Amino acid sequence: MLEQQIVNAISLGSVYALFALGFTLIFGILGVINLSHGGIFMLGAYAALLLLTRVNLPFWAALPLAMIGAGLLGLAIDALILKVLRKRGAPHLMPMIATIGAAILMTSLAQGLFGSETRRFPIDLFDQENLTFGSISIPLLQASITGLSVVLMVLMIWILRRTRLGQALRAIAESPRAAALLGIPVERLFHLTSFVAAALGGAAGILIGLSFDAISPFMGQPMLHKGIAAIILGGLEAVRAAVLGGLFLGATEVFAVTFLSSEYRDALSFGLLFLVLLWRPQGLFGAAATRSA
Repeated sequence: MLEQQIVNAISLGSVYALFALGFTLIFGILGVINLSHGGIFMLGAYAALLLLTRVNLPFWAALPLAMIGAGLLGLAIDALILKVLRKRGAPHLMPMIATIGAAILMTSLAQGLFGSETRRFPIDLFDQENLTFGSISIPLLQASITGLSVVLMVLMIWILRRTRLGQALRAIAESPRAAALLGIPVERLFHLTSFVAAALGGAAGILIGLSFDAISPFMGQPMLHKGIAAIILGGLEAVRAAVLGGLFLGATEVFAVTFLSSEYRDALSFGLLFLVLLWRPQGLFGAAATRSA
């Protein structure tokens, strides 16, 4: 049924949007493309799994703790890699290369610690029941994943648009030098941005692991590709556009599987990305933007 597939598209797209949101924060505020975001996404899922199975924490406690762990990892990457490159005035290509190395390191460490086999969250984590709305039936797990994604995104967008912290972050996105002259603690907010973006990436890893019932050391790289596709489809410069891009990508994948075949899912998604780049290089929902010094 079309209604059921729309629900599935919203569920998958909301997690893609959550991942893309963290990715876009780093790009918009720090001005770099952090290619270690996929590794943080993967380790966030493993952190939640360990808290659930080894520490026996309930999910409502494991989720924020895993997000904090992912955020601290993102903060470490900023302090050890990105901050050093910022101080040296390194060209934009250098952070990309350095974070690729960090992502490979995280994947190798996860493979050594957890093995290469696919792992799963405990089967009794959520009740195996459905929420029914007319002809639409939504598993409780799927509803929870969508709800958590939406809450985190709405909270982040509200902070960026309605708080003084958000105003400061938007000022830095426009011009870090001008923001510093206005007394905004630019370096401190760079660290905060790295922490929050990584925490959102870790949350996305947990929710994708729940959605597909699979966690592996190699799950970060495909998600990184999808995150890049989502922010390009939406528009690199805007958080809201990245969220819309994630939802659009999720809908494209779901309907590709429904009306074509799962084998064409990625081909259609990235073929669409190619066409968007030719037609609107600034993205479907974005506008051309430049970053000041």
